[in-house]
Amino acid sequence: MRSTCPPPWFITGCSDQKTLDQAFEAARTFKPLTQSELSALLAKTREAALTGKYETFKTTSQADGTGRNPQWMG
Repeated sequence: MRSTCPPPWFITGCSDQKTLDQAFEAARTFKPLTQSELSALLAKTREAALTGKYETFKTTSQADGTGRNPQWMG
């Protein structure tokens, strides 16, 4: 498993022993990305990240329940 986050930050649902074992194996074999791997990943995803194309729930009010219901904010 390769990531920028250390294993304590991964959240996984384990509905059976096989899935739990898989999660333990991922934690045991975790290796952080190198600086060059991280730089390559950031370069590859830069355009999509800047435009919010794949995360409209973060960049628009399209899925923002709070934006449509300000009374929820107290």
